Amino acid sequence: MSEVITLAHGSGGTLTHELINNIFYKYFHNEILDSENDAAVFDAQGKIAFTTDSFVITPIFFKGGNIGKLSVCGTVNDLASMGAIPKYLSCGFIIEEGLTMDELAEIVESMAKTAKDAGVKIVTGDTKVVGKGACDKVFINTTGIGFIPEGRVTGGNRAKPGDKVILTGYMGDHGTSILLEREDMGIHADLKSDCAPLSELVEKVYSVTGEVHVLRDPTRGGVATTLNEIASQSGVNIKLYEENLPVRDEVQGICDMLGMEPLYMANEGKLLVIVPGEVSQKVLEAIRSHKDGEDAAVIGEVLESQSPMVLLKTFAGGTRVVDMLTGDQLPRIC
Repeated sequence: MSEVITLAHGSGGTLTHELINNIFYKYFHNEILDSENDAAVFDAQGKIAFTTDSFVITPIFFKGGNIGKLSVCGTVNDLASMGAIPKYLSCGFIIEEGLTMDELAEIVESMAKTAKDAGVKIVTGDTKVVGKGACDKVFINTTGIGFIPEGRVTGGNRAKPGDKVILTGYMGDHGTSILLEREDMGIHADLKSDCAPLSELVEKVYSVTGEVHVLRDPTRGGVATTLNEIASQSGVNIKLYEENLPVRDEVQGICDMLGMEPLYMANEGKLLVIVPGEVSQKVLEAIRSHKDGEDAAVIGEVLESQSPMVLLKTFAGGTRVVDMLTGDQLPRIC
C-alpha cells in the first residue's frame, strides 16, 4: 500500500479493497463483519437502545486517546446512559487525502482495543475519501445498538425531589487537556483526556440498585449544561455544592487564568448518576470500587420547583444560578 491515503482509495477499486482488508478488517475482525455483506445481521430480543454520533475533534491525537478511541467511547457511553448493555457499533470514515496509513492504522487499532474493552463488536461501516481541504484529516461517525435489560427505565425526565446527584470523578479533564494541546499558551500541566468507555461502571451502579433515575455523560457543555437539561426535562431544581465538586487543581487554575469555568468544560469519561437519596451512599461506594469511579462524589441534590434551574451553593455560603452554556468555550471538542 502507498504511504498516504489518496482519492483512489475511495474509488471502490483495488486500492479501496486493499485499504479495507489491510486496516479495517485486520483490526475489526469478527464473525459478523467478516461476512462482507452490505448490512450486519444479528439476533435481537427485548428493548433496544440506538444512538449515533459524529466526531470531528482537533487535534485527532491527544493525551489520553485519539479520535478513534473517542468515537467508540462516545457512542458506548450514550448507550450505557440509557441503562443499555452496548453490543454492536457501526463506523463511517470520511478521510482527507494525505492522511498517512500509519495514522489511520493507529486510529483504527485504538478503536478495536476500546471496543474490546467495552465488550462491543464493530460489525459494519463505510469509508469515503475526499480531496485535500474538504475535511480536517478524518471525521468518524459511529452508531451503536445496545440491549436494555428488563425493568431498567432511566431518562432525563425522571429526576425526583430527594434524589442525590453523583459525579463519577474529576470534571473538565478532557476539555482542558484539549485546550492546552490545541492552543500555544505556554501553559504546561500534567493533564490528559479522561476518555473511557463507561458501560462497566454503569453495571456497578445497577449491581446495587434498580432505582436509577438518570444517567448522563456530561460531554459538550459540561456538567452545568447537562444538569440544566435534566432540570428542564424533569421540572425540578438541582442544587450543587461547590465544596463537593471534584476538580483537579490544574483544571481549576487554568480555567481561572483564562476566565473559564470547569462546570462547563467537556468530559469524555464521566457520568452523572441521579438516584434516590436512600441508596446514594451504596451507589457511591459501588462506583468508587471501579477504576473509573475512584474519585466519585455526591455533588448535589434534586429539589422541588415551579421554575426549573440549577443552583450552586458557593464556598462563601451564597447561592447563585448556574445557567446553560451559551456559545462554546471550545469548539471541535469531540
